[in-house]
Amino acid sequence: MSAPLHTRPVRPVRHRAGGVADARLHWWVLALPALAFGLLLLLLAGSGEAQAAPVHTSPLAQVTQQILRVVG
Repeated sequence: MSAPLHTRPVRPVRHRAGGVADARLHWWVLALPALAFGLLLLLLAGSGEAQAAPVHTSPLAQVTQQILRVVG
């Protein structure tokens, strides 16, 4: 047997000054994930055009290429 559920009516959140809280999203909340998705999509699309690395590359370039091989 379940217990009765008592709920209160939902009221908007008010600031100390008496105004109602603004619930709109900023533009970057949607733009940043969309940008990250687009960049990852470009990274995956361009991985088929990868070429062999030159013999004399810097250690940083070698590490970057290894990471891209694992990811791609």
